Amino acid sequence: MKEKKGTQKEINGLYELSESSRATLKNNAYYNDDLAPTKLSERTWGTYNIAALWVGMSVCIPTYMMASGLMAAGLSWWQAIINICLGNLIVLIPMQLNSHSGTKYGIPYPVFARLAFGIKGSHIASIARAIVAAGWFGIQCWIGGGALNAVIGVIIPSWAAWSGGIWVSFFLFWGLNVWIAYKGAEAIKFMESWGAPILGVLSVGLMVWALTNVHAIGKSVGDILNMPATYEKGHFWKIFLGGLTANIAFWSTLALNIPDFSRYAKSQKDQFRGQLLGLPTTMAAFAFVGVFVTGATGIIFGEFLWDPVAVVAHIGSPVAALLGAIGIAIATLTTNIAANVVAPANGISNLNPQKISYRAGALTTGVAGVAIMPWKLLSTASAYIFGWLGTYGLLLGPLAGMYIADYYIYRKKRVDLYDLFKGEESRYWYKNGFNKKAIYTWILSAILPILGKVVDGLSFIADSGWIIGFLLSIVIYTILMKNEDSSLLSEDEELQITEKGMQQENN
Repeated sequence: MKEKKGTQKEINGLYELSESSRATLKNNAYYNDDLAPTKLSERTWGTYNIAALWVGMSVCIPTYMMASGLMAAGLSWWQAIINICLGNLIVLIPMQLNSHSGTKYGIPYPVFARLAFGIKGSHIASIARAIVAAGWFGIQCWIGGGALNAVIGVIIPSWAAWSGGIWVSFFLFWGLNVWIAYKGAEAIKFMESWGAPILGVLSVGLMVWALTNVHAIGKSVGDILNMPATYEKGHFWKIFLGGLTANIAFWSTLALNIPDFSRYAKSQKDQFRGQLLGLPTTMAAFAFVGVFVTGATGIIFGEFLWDPVAVVAHIGSPVAALLGAIGIAIATLTTNIAANVVAPANGISNLNPQKISYRAGALTTGVAGVAIMPWKLLSTASAYIFGWLGTYGLLLGPLAGMYIADYYIYRKKRVDLYDLFKGEESRYWYKNGFNKKAIYTWILSAILPILGKVVDGLSFIADSGWIIGFLLSIVIYTILMKNEDSSLLSEDEELQITEKGMQQENN
């Protein structure tokens, strides 16, 4: 395959398209400015920005609900925390590995998926991710709308008696999310950088409220932390493994589309350290807030309130309720827009880059978030943890493993940026734009976990479905692609098409 010299430029191990390549691709059917690799000058996110991104996304109501939901399912508080820590350490591995391509080449997730699935086949993977993100978008808007409805009900008692109040609140909060998402990546960076410290203060405030009210009725921290597990004898591993799969699934979406954010990192060190500092530590800390406050509500109100919106509604004080609602709104916004709009917006844009922009994709995501009916997904703790999270995680595990096998084992981290945006002449075109071996890998890797979901005797497989699918896909994809050389970029070819730029200081 003949290549033009200097189609991509490399400085300090980071690559970008040359200006002449951008000009050539400008009217290409598979290229637009939103999907184009970020220029080196646009990679401005340092360690703090990436850590703040994860703090903003991790301090969210679903994190709180995950911890307290595991307690509602029967685990003790410390078992729930261990479950969450272990799940996040596991998912951090594919997340860090898949981040590398975004930082090195500046490509977003739908373009990254072209490597394994083919230029047209990437639609399958990016839309699958988009559907899950739309579901999460709807869930977060429903939670935020519920908080808004609760605080209005405290301030205006007649509002609480109106059945339509929740729907008005939901759509008001939904509109706010869509409007901010419409602003783009720099608005997200600004919001996360300022939101992270605010969320830390509000988390401490929630703990202080719980502790103060527990002490007011003559109880102590020990009464909260000494609550025993309530699962039935012999059911521990079923709950623990099911919860672990759900916890992995919680961020398995970002383990796929993390290039959407790592593409803005200044260096590999920045993205690595930012994620290591931001994800597991924050998830564990806020999960503890969830179990602590849930335990306190059992003492204060005589029942465990696993939904923080319900806690806000029970506080009674208009000022406290207002502060609580503000906290829930900020937590929901910082998570929802970054985690659940960027991926589907880029994925939808990838369907027809010349006609669909990121902004159009963001608006479409908003509509889909309503159509998914999030109020049903959050009807019970069981529906949330073992239904929603546990099911989609089975389908995403194989994708994470396949991308790792493709980028590290098969390609040796060498990518031809220009060819990612070409048509039939591209090395990533495969056959008719699809790599069938990637599709076969996905299907074969997901069969066992899905069978475990529908066949009672195999339920133990579904309980660890994400891990099983993840490992199977690495093996299967590597075997299927063993003799497939047409899409590979050799070291000599890479040297031919890459122009070395001036070394520069990376702050």
